Amino acid sequence: MTTSPIEKTIADYFAATRAMDRTAWIATFAVDGVSHDPEGAPPHCGHAALGKFFDGIVALTEKVGLTADHVFVCGDKAAVMWSGRGIGKNKKTLAFEGIDLFEFDARGKIAAVHAYWDPTKLMAQLA
Repeated sequence: MTTSPIEKTIADYFAATRAMDRTAWIATFAVDGVSHDPEGAPPHCGHAALGKFFDGIVALTEKVGLTADHVFVCGDKAAVMWSGRGIGKNKKTLAFEGIDLFEFDARGKIAAVHAYWDPTKLMAQLA
């Protein structure tokens, strides 16, 4: 079974969240990659900003990670339905879900991701 560069990047992206591995997560993005997470919030542009965003999420949790439940690749784009699980610093169990829309560059790196989910549900679990 052959895995395309896009499928590998998606698998690496979600594995890095579960491992809480900042370096591996950033490596899935193009150098000028952009994350709109959540969609409508100010974007995180480039590796430095993406790293700060990742650090902010990890700082709120003892453990957190996303699992790709359904992946749909179409050309240089993909839609992924995902579920998130973790444990907050408050020792509460976290559960949340969403859909990410990805765009990839010619090397299979993430050029842009648009994350559709409700962060207020996660924040309520962290309170």
